[in-house]
Amino acid sequence: MISVIIAAHDEERVIGACLDALHAQADAGDVQVIVAANGCTDDTAGVARRRGATVVERAEAGKPGALNHADSVAVGFPRVYLDADIIVPPHGLARLVDGLRGGALAVAPRRILDTRGSALPVRAYCAINGRLPVFQGALFGRGMIAVSAAGRARFDRFPDAIADDLFLDGQFTAGERREVAEVTVVVRAPRTTRALLHRLVRVRRGNAQMRAAAARGTVGRKVRESDRWAWLRHVVLPRPWLAPAAVPYVAITLAAELLARRAPDGSWGRDETTRAHRGAPGAPAAP
Repeated sequence: MISVIIAAHDEERVIGACLDALHAQADAGDVQVIVAANGCTDDTAGVARRRGATVVERAEAGKPGALNHADSVAVGFPRVYLDADIIVPPHGLARLVDGLRGGALAVAPRRILDTRGSALPVRAYCAINGRLPVFQGALFGRGMIAVSAAGRARFDRFPDAIADDLFLDGQFTAGERREVAEVTVVVRAPRTTRALLHRLVRVRRGNAQMRAAAARGTVGRKVRESDRWAWLRHVVLPRPWLAPAAVPYVAITLAAELLARRAPDGSWGRDETTRAHRGAPGAPAAP
């Protein structure tokens, strides 16, 4: 049995489509779907129950606690950690699990950034970000990670930090994790520059928390460091036609870094502009 865990906070607008796509995975065998509804003020839990998912509820919001709660009732392996706004493509679950049979301990799908309807600065940012080499063979940034039983044994619980995907990525060496190119998920870009900043501030704060925990030795393994100049060396210089996009990319990146340092905790949350699916999934415009 495969166990799929979805940590969901106020996701009633998107989780139905996510669960419908999971139910359509006819070749995946037995699948246990657990929705960890945490701090919800909407009908996330009700939508999940009506679609046959096992629902565990927590009064307090927080993804790490939700993941740990769901893990405590999950019975199957591989263990798949899925974001509530990700649509798994047909046969995607089975193919992702097949990717673990080649010796990998953790796998993730290929991602496509959907920038339809996004502001021009957001599209420019994604044109650079989508080509960064850090995403090659990484587990983060896709909203879906599958971990084998041996891989899950690498750690006890998710630490109390936002960047759960960066944490998972750091549990495995480059030879133990891989991207399954046959499976593609659509990651929707924010529609506005402000929404992009909301997302980036949250990501940066979570990454900083995770790296600090790694430095203290509380997460067990090394977390990969950022490369501040990768956008220039590996993206813009080999593709000089992207130079105009580098201007908003750098400006947005610097703004997010400053806000992540100065904004009080909780004042910058998730991007709400992507919480409703638009158009047919799987056929986004290229960034």
